[in-house]
Amino acid sequence: MAQFATFDDLIRFKKDLKESVVLKEAARTRTGKTVFLSHSSKDKEHLPAVISVLENYGGRVYVDSEDDRLPRTPNRDTAEILRSSVNSCLRFVLFVTTNSKDSKWIPWELGLADGEKGQRLVALFPTAKNSYEQTWANTEYLGLYQRIVWGKIKDVTKENTWIVLDHENNTAVTLRRWLTGE
Repeated sequence: MAQFATFDDLIRFKKDLKESVVLKEAARTRTGKTVFLSHSSKDKEHLPAVISVLENYGGRVYVDSEDDRLPRTPNRDTAEILRSSVNSCLRFVLFVTTNSKDSKWIPWELGLADGEKGQRLVALFPTAKNSYEQTWANTEYLGLYQRIVWGKIKDVTKENTWIVLDHENNTAVTLRRWLTGE
């Protein structure tokens, strides 16, 4: 059975990471990025682990939280920089938690990505306190998207791995395949 990541999982993943380096690198280099990682600012502490998972499976992640081009107070320039970044990345991942509902930018970024890329190139990375807490990820528009989860793909993977699950069709591909388009 596929499981959502938990906050405890992310804490274990980031144990050995140099968090500030991971975040700065994800914002610093703008060219060659393949994944736009949308998130709530309330979840910033977990970003290094999420970035690490995505990069270990072939993604090159852009995250805005350390992007020095962004103005302190969001304005039109903010929107243009984010729009350009979403458009230039091949994939869009929304790190979604219960904090996401309070974000003003997440719905805008997700709508922009859906309109530009279509649903197949957008995935949620849902994370909760417990892996079995999954019903909240079906609410409103979140239920439309594939999910990055921990599990097996019948006849493809022998062990659990990160997969991108299309929960409506009950199909999946490995995260590496989804991120790299192989």
